[in-house]
Parts: sequence; structure tokens; C-alpha cells
Amino acid sequence: MEYTEFVDRLTARYDELKWLYCELYRNDQVAFRYFVDMLRRAYADRKAALRELDHARLQEPDWFRSNKLLGMMLYVDNFAGNLRGVRAKLPYLQECGVNYLHLMPLLRTVKGRSDGGYAVADFRQVQPELGTMEDLEALSDACHTAGISLALDFVMNHTSEDHEWAKAARAGDPVARARYFFYDDWDIPKEFEKTVPQVFPTTAPGSFTVLEDCKQIVMTSFYPYQWDLNYANPMVFNDMTENLLYLANRGMDVIRLDAIPYIWKELGTACRNLPQVHTLSRMLRLACEIVCPGVLLLGEVVMEPAKVAPYFGTREKPECHLLYNVTTMCSTWNCLATRDVRLLRRQIDQLSALPREATFQNYLRCHDDIGWGLDYPWLARFGVEEVAHKKYLNDWFTGKWPGSWARGELYNDDPRLGDARLCGTTASLCGMEVEPELAFRADRMLHAWMLTQSGIPVLYSGDEIAQLNDTTYHDDPDKRDDSRYLHRGAFDWALAEQRRDPDTMPGRMFSALRRLERIRAAQSVFCADAAFCGLDTGSNQVLGVCRTRGHDRLIALFNFSEKAQTIRMAERDLTDLVTGRPVDLTAMELPPYGFVWALGKETRSGR
Repeated sequence: MEYTEFVDRLTARYDELKWLYCELYRNDQVAFRYFVDMLRRAYADRKAALRELDHARLQEPDWFRSNKLLGMMLYVDNFAGNLRGVRAKLPYLQECGVNYLHLMPLLRTVKGRSDGGYAVADFRQVQPELGTMEDLEALSDACHTAGISLALDFVMNHTSEDHEWAKAARAGDPVARARYFFYDDWDIPKEFEKTVPQVFPTTAPGSFTVLEDCKQIVMTSFYPYQWDLNYANPMVFNDMTENLLYLANRGMDVIRLDAIPYIWKELGTACRNLPQVHTLSRMLRLACEIVCPGVLLLGEVVMEPAKVAPYFGTREKPECHLLYNVTTMCSTWNCLATRDVRLLRRQIDQLSALPREATFQNYLRCHDDIGWGLDYPWLARFGVEEVAHKKYLNDWFTGKWPGSWARGELYNDDPRLGDARLCGTTASLCGMEVEPELAFRADRMLHAWMLTQSGIPVLYSGDEIAQLNDTTYHDDPDKRDDSRYLHRGAFDWALAEQRRDPDTMPGRMFSALRRLERIRAAQSVFCADAAFCGLDTGSNQVLGVCRTRGHDRLIALFNFSEKAQTIRMAERDLTDLVTGRPVDLTAMELPPYGFVWALGKETRSGR
């Protein structure tokens, strides 16, 4: 019976899968037969409990679009030492209301050549100090029992130079070398570099690395120890898909496809967002639908909105189930520094124009830096010049700008281009060290805005207790050159002990966020299928959003300024979801960094 299920799923998708595969790989029937056999093995390896979960989710395909989902991302070692420690701390996560746990990279890497876990040396092993693959599977089982879904990063673009494929390639194995981009001289690499942008121009300039020991040149888009995989080789796609399915079969519910826009390389292009990338992501989606249909693919696409949306695919041929909402995160911090919400309003309009099925993973902070990839052509209409604006933002958030209370640090500062990225926890970027009361109000308002967005809201571990920057990384020789460790510090469990004390900042923040999260979970107007649009508030300092579902209509307003703002909108007969009091928006004053969730009944048709 189980084999019949596999055949049925495969048969329903076989023609499209074979057509895509053979078109991309020049009708390589041998490679395609291997791919299908691999899918069969992966299906056979999926244990009964996970198959039952697949069936349940097929009956409720929009389960991940519920307003009851609340996520948290964390580093295993920082949070609880190891995987068993995380398992022991599940009651704390449940107290936080978390039912979607995103674990930062934890597969085996080599110290000094890990890039925070993104230089994977073995896709089938956990980093030894974190535990074993059996520990990861036990954590997954415990999470499922507790009603928590588990997400894990899958690094697609490259392997570590310490991976067995890379070691064999370095030793001269021609089959292994065909998995990467190896060259005897600089002729072709120089042609690539004419059109390929550098990812890290200051810390890792160029896109190629010379291997002195074997007299070869290898493509390394990110860091010299991360060798780009050649997906034009079907063996690479076959084996990487099998690695992905192996992790899914260990109980991962969501697989984050790291740096997916980069995975196809072609001379004369930027090697970003090429059509073949979408062919590959569509085939990954089909593979999951055949083997593990309850598993979601989360695309990491750090691009402007026009280049992000295509990774959802279409209704008929979907690709990723979820996408990182990088643009809104960056624009949110921009608006906090400028006190001007027009850029966010524009992006709300862009997002609301997408199909309702388009679902994002939303966040204020994540493990990474904040890059100022804003819509500068549009901002230029208001006299904003890109280099000067980036400098202002970085000066504001590092406390260099007069009157700034933010306390971040720069990452990959490039004076030549006038560019840099930003690091820091949410609390510190809001200025908790300098102006704690204003920072608390800003922090709470930003989280309310994040919870208002459509999709899955995800907290960064420590934000629920207003954890500050960890400057001790400056004293660690293994970390001091990477300022991202500023917000990747160990979770402060002593601080967390204060979460029930309303007279402490951790207690105030924990209580405030839990109240907002409970309200969101109780009101269906926050479901991802609700219609939403931007509102004209009459003030460039106040962001307005309208969400409607059924007869419910939510007006959400957010003051991005440290000064009170008066709102005059033709809205009345509303109820403040936070206070339970009536709201009249025809004349309302929003306090500094204030916000309101005002619920009423829909009185007009349309979106």
C-alpha cells in the first residue's frame, strides 16, 4: 500500500518532472533514472510518524498560513549548549508561545572555516559539539509531540573545501572536480568576473580562489573555503536533492534553501536569478511532493521585491512555499532612522498585489547583518542619494549621528564604495542602552508591526527579553573579525529569569510581546489569507495598514517617530484590541513610537 502511494504521487508528476529534468540536462536518461530511484529510496526511508504528518498536512494544506503560528530562530549552542539542551528547554519555548522553531546551521563544519555554519563539510552529520543526527531526530520527535514545527538551513550553493567531494577534487579526481568549477588558468574566471558582482568585496574579494597545492583555480562566490557547486552537472543536483530529503526524513518540517538565487552559473551573466534556478527549485518542489509532501521549502532570496516574488512560482507550478521577507525588514529599520514611512507604504502596496498564496517569513532581526538594499531609484524622487543615505543609516544605528541612541556595529565596511552592513540586536538598535524607555516603546511597536504583516512572524532568540549586544566577541580571536557575533551572543538565561517580573525590562518586554502574540492568535483577521493594503494616515511618520477577512476589518497604525503624531482619518466605531477600549481615529494622538490595532466591521466591498 505504501509503495502504491509513492507510485501515485510520482505518476501524477512524472511527465513534468521528466520534461524539466531532461530539458535542463540534455536528455540524460541515465541520470534521470538514478534521480527517480533516489526518490524511491528516500520515500522508503521515511518513517511512519512522518508519513502520518504528511497525510494530516495534505488534508490542511494551508496549515502554515495560520495566525496561530509564531516562530523563533536560534543557535543551538548559544541557546542551550547542544541539541539535548534545546530539547530540555522546550517548555520555555512553549511559554514563549513558539510553535515554529528555526534552528540556525548545525551540520558539520571545520573550525576557522565555517562562516557561521554555512560551509558544510558533511550534510549527513551534526557538528559534534552539538550532538548527533540521532539527537536532531529526537528533538524533532519531541517538537512534534509538543506541536512545534522544526526548520533547518540547507546550504545549496556550495560545500566546504573540507567536504569529501572537495577533498577528492583537490586530489585530482576528475569526477569530483566536475562537481565544482575548476580551471587551469584565469581565462574563463576573468570572463566571469566581468559580469558577476562580488558578494563580500572587502572580506573576500573576487569570485575565485587559487589552490596553490594543486595549481588550480576554483569558483568561490562567498569565501575561499566555500566552493561553488556546478548544478549543470546532474550528479550534483541528484546528490544534493538526496541530502535535502535525508534531512526531511530526520523530521525537519521546513527546509530553508540558502542563497538559492546563486546556484546556476553562466558566462556573460550576473549568475543570479537565472531561469535555470527556477527549473531547479520547481524540481525540488516536485521531489518533496512525491517523498514528503508535508515538508515546506523556504527560499532565502536577498533581493528587491521584483526578483523575490518569482520564487513562489505560479499557482499551477509552485516553487517555494515560503520566502524570507528581507526587503521589509531592511525598509523597517530605514523608516525608524528616517522617521519616514513612505518606502514601507510602497512595499505594502507591492506585497498586497501578490497572489494571496504568497506567504512570507517575517522578522525584525535574524542571524545575519542588515544590508541596505533599498529601492534607491524610487527614493531618488525625494532627493535621496544612495551612498549618502547608506552612510546616514549606518551613522545613525552605530550612534555616530548627533542625537542617535542606537548602538550597532558595522560589518564589511567598504569605504571605497561608501557601503557597509549593520549588526546588533533589536533592543540595542532601538537604543536600549541609552534611552531605555523610548527603546522599549520602539521595540514593542516594531514587533507589533512585524506581527501585523502577512505570513509567519519569527522572533530572534533573546528579543523576547530585550537582550542587548554581546560585545565580548571582540575578545575572542575566532570571532573578533566578524561583527555579526555582536547579535549572535549566548542566550542570557539569568535575564530570562526576570521574564515574570513586571518591574524589569525583560519582564516588561516578555509580557508585552506575549500579549500581542495572543491577540494575533485569537483574531482571524491576522490569517495570511486576509486581504491587506496600505492606508493614507496623513502623516509620513505614521504607517497605516488595513487587513480584512470576512466581516472583520483591522486598522493598524504605527508611529515611527519619537514624537507624538496626530491622526485624522474617517474611521470610527472601532475597538482597540490591546486595551479593549473604543477608538475614534477622526482625531487621535499616537504617542512616541505608539501603535494601535483597531478592529471594526467591514462596510465596503473589495480589497
